Amino acid sequence: MNIDHAKSIPMPEILAKLDRHPKRISGDKALYLSPLRNEKTPSFWVYLKTNTWYDYGEAAGGDLIDFVRHYLKSNREDHTTADALRWIKNMSVHSGISPMQFNHVDLVETDPVLSIRSVKPLKHPALINYLKSRGINENIAAEHLQQVLVNNKATGKTFYALGFKNEEGGYELHNSFFKGSTKPKTISFVRAKKYPANRVHLFEGFTDYLSAVSRFGIEYLDGDSIILNSVVCLSRAFPYIQNYGYKIANSWLDNDRAGENAGRLFSEFLKTQQDIQHVRMNNLYAPYKDVNEWHVASISNPAKAFPKG
Repeated sequence: MNIDHAKSIPMPEILAKLDRHPKRISGDKALYLSPLRNEKTPSFWVYLKTNTWYDYGEAAGGDLIDFVRHYLKSNREDHTTADALRWIKNMSVHSGISPMQFNHVDLVETDPVLSIRSVKPLKHPALINYLKSRGINENIAAEHLQQVLVNNKATGKTFYALGFKNEEGGYELHNSFFKGSTKPKTISFVRAKKYPANRVHLFEGFTDYLSAVSRFGIEYLDGDSIILNSVVCLSRAFPYIQNYGYKIANSWLDNDRAGENAGRLFSEFLKTQQDIQHVRMNNLYAPYKDVNEWHVASISNPAKAFPKG
């Protein structure tokens, strides 16, 4: 295991192996009791987008390797970078626990700010205009999205958002001015019309999924689709793929560091499955950051719809 690979492993999965689970989720960061010492008031923050941490009690932070070095030191063990890499490898491989068997991170906020007041079919003009700005077909969107009235307990205000339901009843929420989610945070699964499917598609967000569906002019893609709703939820997708019999897995992840790391972890998981081919779709929408950005650009300039060659 090299340094880049080690840094790509989500910190919540390693912390779960140490029986540390979030006490609170706030936006893109999670608060834990510190694994570096005994404490009653949580002071250990994990920043989910960057996969980094900061312990206010220790006044220390960094990436996963930095954390493991501090953890080994707190347990009076050798704590060089080589020691940290070996420890991470043992935790993620030699312990006999495959990636899909990691304890899932509990992403439920103990005191959620957002709550759902009502869920209705999509009709609000502002939401429809937002979809148009993202190049998403209104009829296709109506098959997958709902109009959600959201209450913000912190401000006492309500607002409308597009709601994309996940497998545990939570919603991803988008409008022109806001992106967020309600509890619980997990993946969404879209079953293909043809059953059983021999292909599965993996998307980071629902706008990417709906962009692909709109781009190819079909209500459902050829195969099942898993929308992560966040790369932090990657391991939650694995049980939906494990031993199902898929032959092809298409990944439509972002063209950035987080997407690259998630794609690498996804490839490693697929190697544990029998006769499944991983097809990365990134070249289709490069050099754009994600599927939606490429889709919007290709609407105004059809020549950009597909790469040359």
